[in-house]
Amino acid sequence: MTKKITILWADDEIELLKPHIIFLEAKGYEVIPVNNGIAAVEYCKNQQFDIIFLDEQMPGLSGLDTLVQIKSIHPHIPIVMITKSEAEDIMEAAIGSQINDYLIKPVNPNQILLSIKKNIQQTEIITQKTTMNYQQEFSQLGILIMQAETWNDWVEIFKKLTQWEIQLTRSNDRGMDEVLRMQKNEANTNFAKCIKKNYIQWIQSNSEDKPILSPSLFKDKIYHHIQPNTKTLVLVIDNLRYDHWISIRPLLNDYYTIQDESLYCSILPTSTQYARNALFAGLMPLEISKIYPDLWINDEENEQKNQYEESLFISQLKRLGYTEKIYFEKITAINPGKKVIDKIHNILQHQLSVIVYNFVDTLSHARTEMQMIKELANDEAAYRSLTISWFSHSSLFELLKEISKKGVNLIITTDHGAVRVQNPIKVVGDKTITTNLRYKQGKALVYNPKEVFEIKKPQEVRLPSSHISSSYIFATEQDFFAYPNNFNHYVQYYRDSFQHGGISMEEMIVPCIYAKAK
Repeated sequence: MTKKITILWADDEIELLKPHIIFLEAKGYEVIPVNNGIAAVEYCKNQQFDIIFLDEQMPGLSGLDTLVQIKSIHPHIPIVMITKSEAEDIMEAAIGSQINDYLIKPVNPNQILLSIKKNIQQTEIITQKTTMNYQQEFSQLGILIMQAETWNDWVEIFKKLTQWEIQLTRSNDRGMDEVLRMQKNEANTNFAKCIKKNYIQWIQSNSEDKPILSPSLFKDKIYHHIQPNTKTLVLVIDNLRYDHWISIRPLLNDYYTIQDESLYCSILPTSTQYARNALFAGLMPLEISKIYPDLWINDEENEQKNQYEESLFISQLKRLGYTEKIYFEKITAINPGKKVIDKIHNILQHQLSVIVYNFVDTLSHARTEMQMIKELANDEAAYRSLTISWFSHSSLFELLKEISKKGVNLIITTDHGAVRVQNPIKVVGDKTITTNLRYKQGKALVYNPKEVFEIKKPQEVRLPSSHISSSYIFATEQDFFAYPNNFNHYVQYYRDSFQHGGISMEEMIVPCIYAKAK
């Protein structure tokens, strides 16, 4: 049985408010009326209320003084101040005393009812409305998932699913979580079929129907924003998923106007070595390895795979006709983010600046390796929350706030996303096989072709191969590759971790945002 909401209402003319009280009681609320502040404080010492209405101009103990005393007893109780005065100083005093709402007399019963719902029933109402709206859209989404054929179809589906995931997380009803999870899994199953059907054609053709891919992102989506007499920062946050962007976007609203919010397609493998090098080079990995052999590190080589991003980027800029000097900085765990704030003057001295920030990717790896981080980010919602917490307290956010004051425009993008893996798939290969859990490259790979997307001729998708007989396989949906040796231990360690390299909406459909400084 639902607990009846109890209201304390203090007003020296409480008898005149009898019709309001009858109205609220008819709506199912319990109202305790008192005609002075002292009585209100005494009631609060002995009874718990859900919300309190205070008349600001009561004789004796005023409304503001009553408010202070009640707050000392129940600091978190919602309090609504009601007054005849519209004086600004009284409003400011009330707001400074942490009231939750402010009403001007005469008030009608519906104003009181709205204030109650807004202050103590808002979450319940939002939960009910959100659940009902998703239930109504569930069937329509299912039809869209079954009928989706083009990249744009999948972008719209992914946007809708992500928005519902975030909205349902904010509600208190966990009943829809499993339904949404199943629908998202169904979407990823069909998305993988779309990729298997179209990916090779996207890579090989110049069709206008294909998505913007990693190598063409800068040329097609970013470069035209780099204008004379303006300064622009391109911020590449490694492993930034679309839901992460949606979550941190409100923090930037006071400093930037979002003018373009797009989603592009990360190439396969959706890993830093391939997708980010392709983004900065403006070339597919096979082309990088042929044109700049000294700047490409193969999978089996024991070197950092992204150490030449700046050189690759400068080469792309020259091909596009941009010859100005740029500022390029990479922030990693070794090079702490707190140093970013010291780089403001460098950004202000260059028309184009680039910062690569590795925190989100580092967080996903730490979650796999550290139990404490796994507890803090135990599911999708917690992972988003941890990302928001990091960003809101980061020196990166401080940097963005400062450069917005200087009129520096902002482009935020990423190289790939990540998916939470659940299902192990057995794969066998020699000792040179790549270690990534979502894709494998090597010769003589043994696997079930029905479980993967296989590329037997890497040159078809413009990927380099370490051996003439090398092939690539990609995990789809929530699958990950595991070796038969020590299989159970391996699976237990990596199941439920966030990984990238394969085929899923979360990994491949990633954001690119253009924002003007306010």
